[in-house]
Amino acid sequence: MSDLKLLNHLESYLTEHRKQRFQKVLAQRTKHFTVATEDVYQLHNTSAVIRSCDVFGIQEVNVIEEVNSKRIDREIAMGAQKWVDLNRYHSTKSCIEDLKSKGYQIVATSPHAEDCDLIDFDISQKACFFFGRETEGLSQHVLDEADCFLKIPMVGFTESLNISVSAAIILQHVTSKLRKSEIDWKLTEKEWIEKRFDWIKKTIKNYDSIVERYHSQH
Repeated sequence: MSDLKLLNHLESYLTEHRKQRFQKVLAQRTKHFTVATEDVYQLHNTSAVIRSCDVFGIQEVNVIEEVNSKRIDREIAMGAQKWVDLNRYHSTKSCIEDLKSKGYQIVATSPHAEDCDLIDFDISQKACFFFGRETEGLSQHVLDEADCFLKIPMVGFTESLNISVSAAIILQHVTSKLRKSEIDWKLTEKEWIEKRFDWIKKTIKNYDSIVERYHSQH
């Protein structure tokens, strides 16, 4: 209860438009699906994937930097890195272990003998969509650990898409189906409150001093 009182106090520093915007966006956020990028070379590709996650309501992005470690391109991400949670890993193995411990199935976005067309993908189970390096694709470790292989049907001469484009197509499709389903895909009440605190902290100036002053008066 005290947390909610503090939250209401902090929200008094926001404009009414900003408060309503937070509520509207949070109502569409999900952790039912997440995304992982594995050692992507081009900085703008990872940044663009983060931007797509924000656009389609994906709250968490997993960035594996086993070989390539680069900062997120702020210009490409268009500020999306403020609103999306980044989980960074130094190895593919640790990322997959963490995701599986959270109940996610590992979905490799890679052509495979047993692959599934995007339109046929089963959205009922929590899933993490893995995207690999621009030329090599996903590592053998991801392919070995994958629970499912997913492909976007293509009918042209070109047989591949940029990973950020692939991510956008897949996320638009699965989140659209998810919101029309009866699956409980929204954030929990606890997650909702945590995000409100987090986004307020990233929005208002002197956040720490405001919180300190509040506690000294209550």
